[in-house]
Amino acid sequence: MKLSDFKFLLFILFSFNCFSQNTISGTVTSSTGAKLPLVEIYNKTTGTKSFSDKNGTFSIEVEKSGSYDFTFYKENYGFLDIEISTSETNKTIVLEKTNNLSEVVVKKQKEKIFALNKLRDIEETAIYAGKKTEVISIEKLTVNKATNNARQIFAQVVGLTINESSDGGLQLSIGGRGLDPNRTSNFNTRQNDYDISADVLGYPESYYATPTEGLAEIQVVRGAASLQYGTQFGGLVNFKIKKPTTKPFEVVTRNTIGSFNLFTNFTSLSGTNGKFSYYTFYNYKQGDGFRPNSKFESKNYFANLNYEFTDKTSLHFDYTHYSYLAQQAGGLTDSMFEENPLQSNRTRNWFAVNWNLFALRLKHKFNSTTDFSLQLFGLDASRKAVGYRTNRVSGNDVLGTERDLIIGEFKNWGAEARFLKRYKIKNNNSAFLIGAKYYQADNSGIQNAGSSGSDANFTIANTEFPFYANQSDYKYPNLNVAIFGENIFKISPKFSITPGFRFENIKTQANGFYRQINRDFAGNIILDKNIPEENIKDRNLLLLGIGLSYKPKNRIEFYGNVSQNYRSVTFNDIRTANPSFEIDENISDEKGYTSDIGIRGQIGDKITFDTNVFGLYYDNKIGEFNTTNSRNLIIRFRGNLGTAITYGFETMFDWSLSKTFLKSNENFNWSVFSNVSITDSEYLKSDVPKIQGNKVEFVPLINLKTGTGIGYKNFLSSVQFTYISEQLSSANSDLRNNDINDGISGSIPSYYVADFSCSYKFKYFKIESGINNFTNNSYFTRRATGYPGPGIIPSDNRTFYATLEFTF
Repeated sequence: MKLSDFKFLLFILFSFNCFSQNTISGTVTSSTGAKLPLVEIYNKTTGTKSFSDKNGTFSIEVEKSGSYDFTFYKENYGFLDIEISTSETNKTIVLEKTNNLSEVVVKKQKEKIFALNKLRDIEETAIYAGKKTEVISIEKLTVNKATNNARQIFAQVVGLTINESSDGGLQLSIGGRGLDPNRTSNFNTRQNDYDISADVLGYPESYYATPTEGLAEIQVVRGAASLQYGTQFGGLVNFKIKKPTTKPFEVVTRNTIGSFNLFTNFTSLSGTNGKFSYYTFYNYKQGDGFRPNSKFESKNYFANLNYEFTDKTSLHFDYTHYSYLAQQAGGLTDSMFEENPLQSNRTRNWFAVNWNLFALRLKHKFNSTTDFSLQLFGLDASRKAVGYRTNRVSGNDVLGTERDLIIGEFKNWGAEARFLKRYKIKNNNSAFLIGAKYYQADNSGIQNAGSSGSDANFTIANTEFPFYANQSDYKYPNLNVAIFGENIFKISPKFSITPGFRFENIKTQANGFYRQINRDFAGNIILDKNIPEENIKDRNLLLLGIGLSYKPKNRIEFYGNVSQNYRSVTFNDIRTANPSFEIDENISDEKGYTSDIGIRGQIGDKITFDTNVFGLYYDNKIGEFNTTNSRNLIIRFRGNLGTAITYGFETMFDWSLSKTFLKSNENFNWSVFSNVSITDSEYLKSDVPKIQGNKVEFVPLINLKTGTGIGYKNFLSSVQFTYISEQLSSANSDLRNNDINDGISGSIPSYYVADFSCSYKFKYFKIESGINNFTNNSYFTRRATGYPGPGIIPSDNRTFYATLEFTF
C-alpha cells in the first residue's frame, strides 16, 4: 500500500458524516441534596459506562431518541435502576446512603456491577470486540487469597493448566491449550496494562506475581490479543490492582496463619483528596513449605499515585518492589514420589528474586469520541539461583562440592501510545484504534561455579572451583518496535466486523562466551578455552486478524476470531548449560494462528455462560523430547519439533439458584458453576523420529473445575472440585531411563483435588478460613528439567489457613 493510499484511508475513517446526537443529562445527589462525584453510570441498553463529574453532573450521548435503561451506583450508596428518556432534561438522580448491609447483599451488588462491567467492546483505548475474553472479579471470590491459590482464583477461566508449588504463591505458572505453564511465559503478562515479565521477547517469564489481596480483577484475553498486546499464542493476562477509595483515608490490614508455619501480612492505605488519589500496600510472607528444605520469605511493596488535572486529563504513577528468597527442595523420581512425596534430597538449593517496576501513564479524552493514552514503563530486576543440579534426580546432594550458579540481570524500558476514535457508519457506532510500542532491553546472564556451602550464597566461586565446565557470560541487547491497529466496523446495530494488524520489528541478540573443557580418560584437562559467540536475529513480521460479533439481543453474543501468532526464541533457547538437557543450535521461532468461535451472555440475572470451540496451529513448535547423545546416553533435547495442532470445546456457566428459586430472601445466596474443557491435539508432521502422530504435551483431554458457593447474611462459603486427566510432559514421554532421566521424563498422571473456603464479617472485622486439598491427595503437576528440580515437583498435601481482616 502506498503512503498516499494510507493517508486516504485515514481521511475516510475520520471523515464520516456525524449524524445528529441525542443527549441524556442530569445531576446525581444524595438524599440530603449533596452532589455525588464519580458515580458509575451504566447504560444497559447500549452496554456503555460513564461517570458523574466532580459536581455530580453527567451528560451521555446516545444514538437515537427514545428511552434507555440505566444503573447508577456509588460505593456506600444503594443501586438505582431507572429508565430515562431523551425527552427528559436535567434529570435529578437521588441515591440513598446504605448502612450495615450484610455480606450476601454486598456480594449481590458486586455481582450486578461485575455483570455490567465485564470487558465491553471498547475499554478506554483498547478494543475487545469479537475476542475470547474472561474477567475474574476478586471481590466475588471466597478463596485462599493470601497464598495466591491459582487453582481457586482461576477456577472459572476455561482450559487453563497450572503448575502448582508450595512457595506461598510467590510465582504464577499458568498455561492452556497446549502451552507450557512454566512462569506464564506463553502469555503477555501485565499489571495495570504494562509489562511485568523479565523480557517480553527474550525471556518472557514472570517471576513476580501480583498479590491477590491487592487485586480488583484479572483480565484474560486469549490468542486474538496478539494484535494489540504482543505476539504470544496464549494471549493476555492483565492484573488490575484496586483503585483508590473515594474516602479521604482507609486502612485495610489482613493477617494470615496456616499450615507449615505460614504467616502473611497484607496492609493497604488508600484515599482521595480533591484531584489527588492513592492506593498503596505492603505484603509480607514467610513459611516452611510442606517438604523439608522449602522455606521462603518475601516482601512486596506497591504504590499508585493519581492526579486528575481536569475531567479529561489525568496522570498515574505506579511503583512495585518485590523480593524473595526461597529454598528449593528439588525434584523426585517416580519411585521416590510413590514412596514418599514429602521427601527431599536437596539441602543447598536457593532461589532469589529482586523486582522493581515503574510505570507512568497519561490519559486524555479530547472529546466524547476521542481518547488517547501514553504509557511509559521500566524494569530493573534480577533473579539468582544456586544449587546442586544433576540429571540423576535420585542422587543425594554431595556436601562440599560445587554448586551451579545462574544470575540474570534485567534492565528494560518501553513506551506504548494508543489513540482511539469513535465514529459512525449509517448511524451505527464504530471505532478505530491505532497504537505503537517501543521496547528496549539490556539484559545479561551469567552461569558459573557456586560455593560449596549450604547457605544462600550467590557469589561466583572461581577461586574455589577454577575448572568449572558450565561457565558462560552473555549480554542480551534486545529491541522491539511495533505498530498495531484495529477497527470496529458496525455493519448494523447487532453485527460488527473487527479486522486488525500488528507490524513488528524484532531484534534479539546474544553476545558472549561459553567455556569448553575436555578431559582424557584419566580426568586430565586436555582443552580449556572460552568460545565466543554472537547470535543476532533481526526480523520483520506482519500479523493479521479479524473478529466477528453478532448480538441478536441484549446480553447475548455470538463471536468468532482468527489471528496470527508468533513466538521468538528465548535466552534459554540460545544458551544455558544444563546437565538435564541440550539445545538445538539451529532452533528457530514459532509461528501459527489461533481461532475461537462461541456464544456467551446472560439469561436474566440468573445464568452467565460462555461456550466455544477453538483451534491453535503451530509451525516450528518448540518443545522437548528424549533422545540419545554421542555417548549413547538418554538426554532431554530442546528444539523445533514440527507442526502441531490443538483443538477443543470449552464451556463455562454460573447459575444463581437463589435468584431462580428463592428470590424473596435477599440475605441468602446460592450459586453453582461448571468449567469444562475437552481438548485434543496431534503433531501433524515432524523431522524428529517418533514424534509425528503423537499428542502435544501439556494437553489433558479433560480439564474440569466445578463448585458451589452458599452464603447467608454475613457468612459466605465455597467448595470447589478440580479434575485434570493425564497429560504428557514432553513430546515423547514414553522414552525413559531409570538411572538418568527418571522423574524428568514421563507423563503427568490424572489427578483430582478439592478445596473449601469460608468467611464471616462482623462490623469492621472479617474472618476467612479454609482447607486446600481437603481430601489430602498426593499428586504433581510438573516434571522440571531445571530449577526448582530437576524431577517431579509434588503439589501441596492438605493445608489449612485462617485470615483476620480489619478495615478502618
